[in-house]
Amino acid sequence: MAEIKWLGHACVRLRGRDVTVLMDPVGPETGYLPSKQRADIVTVSHPHPGHRNLELVRPGYRLIEGPGEYEIKGTFITGIRTYHDDEQGRRLGKNTVYVVDLDGVQVCHLGDLGHVLSDEQAELLSDVDVLLIPVGGGPTLDADRAVEVIGQIEPHIVIPLQFRTEHGDAARDPLERFMRAMGVTEWSTRETLTVRKGEFGEAVEVVVLAPDP
Repeated sequence: MAEIKWLGHACVRLRGRDVTVLMDPVGPETGYLPSKQRADIVTVSHPHPGHRNLELVRPGYRLIEGPGEYEIKGTFITGIRTYHDDEQGRRLGKNTVYVVDLDGVQVCHLGDLGHVLSDEQAELLSDVDVLLIPVGGGPTLDADRAVEVIGQIEPHIVIPLQFRTEHGDAARDPLERFMRAMGVTEWSTRETLTVRKGEFGEAVEVVVLAPDP
C-alpha cells in the first residue's frame, strides 16, 4: 500500500506500512508553507532551494540526493540521472529521478525533469505504477512535454505537480492546460491517494491532489 500526499510544488509524502518517504521538501519561496514533517527517508532531486528545504523535516531521517540503488528500512529506491534542461544540464544542472518500491507499488518522482526521456531512461521506468510529474512549464516540463513523457513511461496513474494554485507557483501554467493536453475535461481534487499493488485499471488515470499549504 502507498498513501500519497502532495505538500505543494514538487514535495510529496509517501507512506507505506512501515516507512514514510518525503520527496523534494518544499521551500517557502514557492509560496507553500506546509507543517513540519516526520520521515524515515528524504529524497532530493536537485539542490535548488524550493526542492531541498531540509528545515521542513524533523531530525532522524536518511537523506538520498543522487543516482544509485538504495535499501533503507526494507524499502528499495533507485535514483536515475537526468537533467534539469534539454541541454544535458548545461543551463540548469543535473536532476535525479527516483523510483520508490512502496509495498510493491512503484512510485516515480521526476523532480525537475527538463527533457523527454532517452530510450534507456524510459526502459528503466517501464514498470512504474504511479508517476509524479511536473506539468506547469517554466524551468521544467510544460503540458505538451509532460504528455510526451507520460507516453514514454505508460504508468497506471499520473499525479500532476508544479502547476499554478492559489497558494503557490504563481509563475507556472494552470492545471487546465495539462488536463486539456491529456484530453481530460472533468476532474475532482482529493486530499490523498491510496493505492495497492494490482489494483490498477487498464487506462491511464490522472489524479489531482490538493496541496497542503
